[in-house]
Amino acid sequence: MEGAALLRSSLSSTNRAFFSFRPHFSRSFSSSASSALRTNRHRQIPQPSLLRRTFLLPTAAAASPHFARRFSSLSPRAVATPLTPSPSESSGVSDEVAEKLGFEKVTEEFIGECKSKALLFRHKKTGAQVISVSNDDENKVFGIVFRTPPNDSTGIPHILEHSVLCGSRKYPLKEPFVELLKGSLNTFLNAFTYPDRTCYPVASTNTKDFYNLVDVYLDAVFFPKCVEDFQTFQQEGWHYELNDPSEDISYKGVVFNEMKGVYSQPDNILGRIAQQGLFPDNTYGVDSGGDPKVIPKLTYEEFKEFHRKYYHPSNARIWFYGDDDPTERLRILSEYLDMFDASSAPNESRVQSQKLFSEPVRISETYPAGEGGDLKKKDMVCINWLLSEKPLELETELTLGFLDHLMLGTPASPLRKILLESGLGEAIIGGGVEDELLQPQFSIGLKGVSQGDIPKVEELVMSTLQKLADEGFDTAAVEASMNTIEFSLRENNTGSFPRGLSLMLRSMGKWIYDMDPFQPLKYEKPLLALKARIEQEGSKAVFSRLIEKFILNNPHRVVVEMQPDPEKASRDEAAEKEILEKVKAGMTEEDLAELARATQELKLKQETPDPPEALRSVPSLSLQDIPKEPIAIPTEVGDINGVKILQHDLFTNDVLYTEVVFNMSSLKQELLPLVPLFCQSLLEMGTKDLSFVQLNQLIGRKTGGISVYPMTSSVRGKKDACSHIIVRGKAMAGRADDLFHLMNCILQEVQFTDQQRFKQFVSQSKARMENRLRGSGHGIAAARMDAKLNVAGWISEQTGGFSYLEFLQDLEQKVDNDWEKISSSLEEIRKSLLSREGCLINMTAEGKNLTNSEKFVGKFLDLLPSKSPLARTTWNARLPSTNEALVIPTQVNYVGKAANIYDTGYQLNGSAYVISKYISNTWLWDRVRVSGGAYGGFCDFDSHSGVFSFLSYRDPNLLKTLDIYDGTGEFLRQLDMDEETLTKSIIGTIGDVDSYQLPDAKGYSSLMRHLLGVSDEERQIRREEILSTSLKDFKEFANAIDAVKDKGVSVAVASPDDVDAAQKERSNLFEVKKAL
Repeated sequence: MEGAALLRSSLSSTNRAFFSFRPHFSRSFSSSASSALRTNRHRQIPQPSLLRRTFLLPTAAAASPHFARRFSSLSPRAVATPLTPSPSESSGVSDEVAEKLGFEKVTEEFIGECKSKALLFRHKKTGAQVISVSNDDENKVFGIVFRTPPNDSTGIPHILEHSVLCGSRKYPLKEPFVELLKGSLNTFLNAFTYPDRTCYPVASTNTKDFYNLVDVYLDAVFFPKCVEDFQTFQQEGWHYELNDPSEDISYKGVVFNEMKGVYSQPDNILGRIAQQGLFPDNTYGVDSGGDPKVIPKLTYEEFKEFHRKYYHPSNARIWFYGDDDPTERLRILSEYLDMFDASSAPNESRVQSQKLFSEPVRISETYPAGEGGDLKKKDMVCINWLLSEKPLELETELTLGFLDHLMLGTPASPLRKILLESGLGEAIIGGGVEDELLQPQFSIGLKGVSQGDIPKVEELVMSTLQKLADEGFDTAAVEASMNTIEFSLRENNTGSFPRGLSLMLRSMGKWIYDMDPFQPLKYEKPLLALKARIEQEGSKAVFSRLIEKFILNNPHRVVVEMQPDPEKASRDEAAEKEILEKVKAGMTEEDLAELARATQELKLKQETPDPPEALRSVPSLSLQDIPKEPIAIPTEVGDINGVKILQHDLFTNDVLYTEVVFNMSSLKQELLPLVPLFCQSLLEMGTKDLSFVQLNQLIGRKTGGISVYPMTSSVRGKKDACSHIIVRGKAMAGRADDLFHLMNCILQEVQFTDQQRFKQFVSQSKARMENRLRGSGHGIAAARMDAKLNVAGWISEQTGGFSYLEFLQDLEQKVDNDWEKISSSLEEIRKSLLSREGCLINMTAEGKNLTNSEKFVGKFLDLLPSKSPLARTTWNARLPSTNEALVIPTQVNYVGKAANIYDTGYQLNGSAYVISKYISNTWLWDRVRVSGGAYGGFCDFDSHSGVFSFLSYRDPNLLKTLDIYDGTGEFLRQLDMDEETLTKSIIGTIGDVDSYQLPDAKGYSSLMRHLLGVSDEERQIRREEILSTSLKDFKEFANAIDAVKDKGVSVAVASPDDVDAAQKERSNLFEVKKAL
């Protein structure tokens, strides 16, 4: 999967990882069904993180993540440094024990920044390198990483990354990975491919479960079945498909279709072109993920040889982290590593540096655009620099990270602000400074540009950089960046990512290139040195030198411009069709009959369940390992000035996390689509006394960040939606007064008077929504279906779905002509929201800090109006219950179908969580992904609304996928399941429900449960129902799920050709709308 989420910048596509996209991931704005018990499924429009990326920021801090097992996380989880006293005495391994197990100790350090004892070992026989990090973090992490530099764009590292997880020597079933998902308590389980390395990480808080995961992964990478099984290569990579000799041949393959989706997104296309332009002479000059035009050139022999060459202990970096026994780690590894001798892989896999250019390069390309649209302002231009021929020393990298944050890190940062205020483009592209690869880069540009304005964008970038070099940054900006970055480093906010995995990826950025793996984890000394330099020399001397040396005076510059081409998609399809026609023309009748037979044989294998003895080979826990009670979160309900206060006494390392919640029920229905822009305006417009730049800097200097966003959900048993605006902030506890003062400032003092800034917000939001349509069409389809089925879904779709995009397209014209009305509407939203009536405050911190903060909360509440001047309104709207196809220029589809199963009389039972997870991991995985060739297929049950949804992701099919959805009820009726399989399904569901959370996330989850009326008593009932799920529950659920087949609505975000074909085959199945 496209891994911008994992990397340090959500804007960049220069350094990307491809994730082995595994079930189940859920739609944007929601979690899987079982997560409802954890954080309570709701929808929100997250605001961009106040931190973009800088050197040493946690690698996964910004993203949903979107990209681990699930497509997106339910709640915006910040995390605090855990309770980490010095590691226990048992955290070391004696030299004698290490020697006996075949290892020699290379170095041993205590890393104060993460309160961990870290040892670097070398396996004497093979040279495999192992880092063993010991501390008191129960969320244990293992990872094995190989250097895998490709020499072409056939996607061989990516296809191999998928394939090794499809069965191995000890675990000879089709997909041990899926069995682990079904029956493990893992907190992370995935794999991803970078341009030069492939990572296989797992995490769990349960030690037995953790070692089970480690063993399956070690066996998978060293002894995979795929090097002996051609059909796995065909399934995950590519193959010719022919169902009948009279039909056309087509390409199929999971990675092939994944990359077709990637190459349908303009931002991704530009990122690839930029990377290949910057690195024409080394491994980064090709696409490790695979170019769909080149993937079919990959042979099985090349595939097997790549594994033999690079998947060897001599080429491995192995990471352990957490509170488990470090001796046991080495014992497990020695069993595998001792089977190998040393190889020459480390020399062959070494990444060579790209030599710097003597003059700039210009590249012009096109990207697929919709036909008939306005293409006047749809060009993209990005300026990219390779900063150095050699890796930089730590302090320079850290300083570049600060410089990047100063220039681009917040809406007030000068380079970002000037580009957006220029009106030359709609949104920023390029990720600023990137240092994930051997050599660092810097990229910046705009999309939504008129072709004639491309030179103006380039000139503006260069002149702004020159001005920053000449004049420097103001002191307040430097202080704000320093505080923001330092807060982030000390807080170690890795979102829902395991902290140990974040540290592993950070360390790997040096270790993989044979540099010191501990250096990236130690920021204290370079941070102090940088502060001292700024104090002594002044910030201008420190930063101007870098701008001049690495950017302005650097000839290794690549300018990439891209123009929209409405005929590109159809040309590419025609070229592919022509190739396949030639392939078929070159075949005899016997060849065609053999291909049809091979196609059927592959499908039969894909759809035949593994035998019970193979399934039993995968280790799993028993129900006795599972706690009988849900995780309790300490919650004290109090009252300040008549407002309800929820307090969670948890260790947060002296950070105060708070959410101020306002009820949206007084808001007029027609103002709902303005709410996301209202939230952005609060944070990015100024007050009477402060410009928005000054306000932004103040937030950066005094807090760890403030965000504002809407949250909407159905409430089970109630007709009305639960809809709120949440103001979320964090600060050191000693800054609580500042935090609440600034929250009051943005809520009450910000003035909605800056017409031009608001117009920028509209353009940025429109560009973001258009990108979502192409890259996350399943989220758009899910929101659209919800909007047809319940009021909460309709509200969410108005503020974050296709309707919102239509609203933005219309609003863009109105900002110039009717600004006064828009400005007064924003003011009306504020008046309807801000009052103590219906307000709720949630706080998470240590008890003493909660008590000390109460006076500041009281002061904040005193300043709020006591009541809203507007009466409560009722929203009772839905979209028409028609099937819809939203047509976009793409090579793959996103196909959804949904219905409300509560309308059939179904009564919620915890078994539904087990069943929906099982459907995703078996029926949909096998039919939509494995056999159908889609990148993902899954279902989602919203227990609050009763909506049961099916969705597919980067899917080459449309009608075929809908037919699979309709067959789910019959699949359940025919299901035969032994006790062991059922137990695994139950344990996997409990793993989702009990997903590991750090203190602030626990406090946030408790808030969500409070808002949605989910009591601890209900959680206990649902848990007992999950634990007692039977085969009978599966059979009975078939009747409820038939509602999707019989009464469901379908929404597809799809290509014009596939929609046309579907309309012909099933007359007018869809109401067709051209979306892009």
